[in-house]
Amino acid sequence: MEQLFTKLLLETGFAPSSIPKQWEELEKAYSSKSRQYHNLSHIEAMVSSFEQYKEELEFPNEVLYSIFYHDIIYKATRNDNEEKSAAFAIKILPETTTLNSSLVSDMICATNLHQKNEVNDINWLIDFDLKILASDWNTYENYCQQIRKEYKIYPDLLYKPGRKKAL
Repeated sequence: MEQLFTKLLLETGFAPSSIPKQWEELEKAYSSKSRQYHNLSHIEAMVSSFEQYKEELEFPNEVLYSIFYHDIIYKATRNDNEEKSAAFAIKILPETTTLNSSLVSDMICATNLHQKNEVNDINWLIDFDLKILASDWNTYENYCQQIRKEYKIYPDLLYKPGRKKAL
């Protein structure tokens, strides 16, 4: 995954010397002990879907960049994680980037509500993000347990209605 990340950043205008720091920052964020599901395994699963369907995408680099950064900011107590992740992802782009920063921002923000979009690549990204919901029962059950651990600060009285709304 790190090699794909490096290749993407090189192709989109990042200085080679800046890439190890970007990877380290990304890896640190997704490896936080509070992340049971929204971690590097989730990104890896999304990258796998991306690899499978990238020929269908009009803006593959924007989709892949969005995959890597869509949950870079993630706190279970916040409802602005996607907006903060999008702002972070855009902020670190080099001035000479070949990425469409507006599209990247829209893509990352779309992973909040997961609603059908006019931009087909956004729909692909949302599908990659939600692919876990189409998993076999054991995988899905594990996902449910991981999400519950991420939201452990909430009692069932609050968690269950919130989870129902999210699903």
